[in-house]
Amino acid sequence: MDIESLIDGRIGDWLVKAGEMTENQVLTILQKQNDGDSRLFGEIAVDFDYIDIGSVIRYIEQGQS
Repeated sequence: MDIESLIDGRIGDWLVKAGEMTENQVLTILQKQNDGDSRLFGEIAVDFDYIDIGSVIRYIEQGQS
């Protein structure tokens, strides 16, 4: 299983529920992707300093349990 199949669009919802991102931050990333940024959601969020890589890892780990 590759990383893209684990992170399938729900990461934004999960990060908001976990209190790690705001809805506005999620919308900013989704707009960036809509404008042509081909990076994964988590990559953009880390690049914007909205979250750290640990948040992405926690999301992936909870999806495998």
